[in-house]
Amino acid sequence: MTRVERLLSLLADGAPHSGEALGEALGVTRAAVWKLVRQLQDTGVPVESVPGKGYRLQEPVELLDSGAIRAAMGRPTAAMLRDVSVERVVDSTNRRLFESSRRDALPQALLAEAQSAGRGRRGRDWHSPFGRNLYLSVAWPFDAVPGGLGGLSLAVGIAVADVLSTHRTPGLGLKWPNDLLVDDRKLGGILVELQGEPAGPCTAVVGLGLNLFMDDAPAVEQPWTALAEHVISWPGRNVLAGQVLDGIVDALSRFGHEGFPGFVDHWPRHDLLAGKRVRLFAGNRTVDGIAAGVDQTGCLLLERDGRLEPWSAGEVSLRPVQ
Repeated sequence: MTRVERLLSLLADGAPHSGEALGEALGVTRAAVWKLVRQLQDTGVPVESVPGKGYRLQEPVELLDSGAIRAAMGRPTAAMLRDVSVERVVDSTNRRLFESSRRDALPQALLAEAQSAGRGRRGRDWHSPFGRNLYLSVAWPFDAVPGGLGGLSLAVGIAVADVLSTHRTPGLGLKWPNDLLVDDRKLGGILVELQGEPAGPCTAVVGLGLNLFMDDAPAVEQPWTALAEHVISWPGRNVLAGQVLDGIVDALSRFGHEGFPGFVDHWPRHDLLAGKRVRLFAGNRTVDGIAAGVDQTGCLLLERDGRLEPWSAGEVSLRPVQ
């Protein structure tokens, strides 16, 4: 552990720590402590100076720890993942894995305390403050998948919703194609990016952003919520990260053998749009209809004029009609 990481660990309780006490704990001078604090601040860690008291984080935080996350996983997941890494700040966990992963080193997972350029579907920014949420990605190799990779984001969404449901999260569900909602407010989102040929050997990088404690997001235009507002007993960030990785890894493993047909029967129990009038924006087209579930490839089924029309997740946006 570097001195910067040790300093962050000391500040994680959110209480003020004097420069003198921090210097003694780290074996450095007060001037060196100030430089270490600047290093944290320069990477987006919200360390503030308290006159007469020293330094503190704006809020207490349970720092992510790869060992604690592995301990919270089931044995099958721990055995399948070759690497579980935690970074303090990255541009995007998806981008980092997408650019650095070698197929012979997969599967692997990457988590970050913050993202400087987090991304959602269709290139949208993803609000990613330090230590408040869960930002993770899994890089997974696929060969030929029955039915292709359509519906992969839906299968991962089902897995994550199943995990969160064990924590008694009323109002939780999925909005096709990749959103987790609670009471019509966004809780999280899934982003799948592919490297290689979808019909042949390829690598899928599956990213999840999940709001845990977020209490301020002025740049987010849609209604949102945070998991801590809804669960009865908080499991902890590391335990939750391990449980979520369990669900995602199991889903990816099954998907490689079954494709989305192995998940399609599980979609209805989380489907928030079934039977509702919806509006789809597909390029320059606007289409209204009644949501009628999904097909074997993960396409949204839209009832229009007595017929069911499949719509691809890669081409449309969706909004409920008020």
